[in-house]
Amino acid sequence: MKTKPRSLPLHLMLLPAVVLVLVYSYGPMLGIYIAFQNFNPAKGMFGNDWVGMANFDRLFALPNFGQVIFNTVYMSLLKMIGGVVVPVFFALLLNEVTRRPFKRMFQTLVYLPNFLSWVILSGMLIDILSPSSGIVNQLLTALGIPPIFFLGDPRWFPYTMVFSDIWKGFGFGTVVYLAALSGIDPSLYESATIDGANRWKQTLYITLPGIKGIIVLMTVLSMGNILNAGFDQVFNLYSPQVYSTGDILDTLIYRIGMENAQFSLATAAGLFKSAVSLLFVVLAYYLADKLAGYRVF
Repeated sequence: MKTKPRSLPLHLMLLPAVVLVLVYSYGPMLGIYIAFQNFNPAKGMFGNDWVGMANFDRLFALPNFGQVIFNTVYMSLLKMIGGVVVPVFFALLLNEVTRRPFKRMFQTLVYLPNFLSWVILSGMLIDILSPSSGIVNQLLTALGIPPIFFLGDPRWFPYTMVFSDIWKGFGFGTVVYLAALSGIDPSLYESATIDGANRWKQTLYITLPGIKGIIVLMTVLSMGNILNAGFDQVFNLYSPQVYSTGDILDTLIYRIGMENAQFSLATAAGLFKSAVSLLFVVLAYYLADKLAGYRVF
């Protein structure tokens, strides 16, 4: 009698996750067909007229499409840069805290916003940044600075999105870099101290080179999200008055598809975004392999 392979229970445990991915990730990809049709829901997915690339021509001809792409890339790049610089800086500071209770307390406080959804945080930010009653503008008024409409002024809206996104997510990055810092050999610091190197020199020549690999890896992997400027964040905080600088590709797709019922055009926009994102993901993994030695296989 043959025994069951030892890996069979592990494959059975993986099966529910595989089924969910097939149903909710690969199954909906059949809808890509709609991007090449003049889609009418009453005729079903395969009963509509084939129009080829006409929907993509309409998409690229939209008067605000170029500005939307710029807004998306601009905010994504700022979030990507801040999402690396701020966690690294805070991890370096937190690594200098010697008392473990204080270190754990600060680590928990900065990590907590990561567990809150943007639906909750958007309500908090609307109150905090209110130009009339928000605590931020009350402090600015006390300092003699006129109130700023952070969520209603096109000049301030993109930077408000970037700052709030970094604030929400830098706690997770801090944990990653703290784990990398714990892997540096303590004898290197002892040798540097004997040689007379101060804390700044130790950070510059030991700490940062020691975590350079994970910094490069986290940076290049985030390139795959270059067209994902944060739909849930922007959608919950933006308004028509900031469309000029705050409208991103995902919110444009939402309005085209869900509000205007132009399903073919919305699908074409989503397919365009997916194709460009795929190119960036491939480039990101190539750079991760070349710069950080990270390989999937």
